[in-house]
Amino acid sequence: MIRKLLLAAATLVACMGMAFAQVDVNKADQAALDSIKGIGPAKSKAIMAERAKGEFKDWSDFEQRVKGIGEKNAIKLSEAGLMVNGKARDGAVRKETRK
Repeated sequence: MIRKLLLAAATLVACMGMAFAQVDVNKADQAALDSIKGIGPAKSKAIMAERAKGEFKDWSDFEQRVKGIGEKNAIKLSEAGLMVNGKARDGAVRKETRK
């Protein structure tokens, strides 16, 4: 019983850490992309397929190459922790810094 509680607590802590983790679209695996709110299995698969053709140069390149990623969606993904080449999307404000 105690093992189950410890496992549940460890899982919760790990998930909380992932919720605010920065994920670079050019370095992340599919599981890391799936951890970003707003990216599901289909979108992460599309991102991985486009990245196989070459790394994303910047947010504009990312938005043009991945179907369904427009300006508003890109800002939301950036606020959730997604980065392109280590940079957040212009106009994005990290959720945990908002008042």
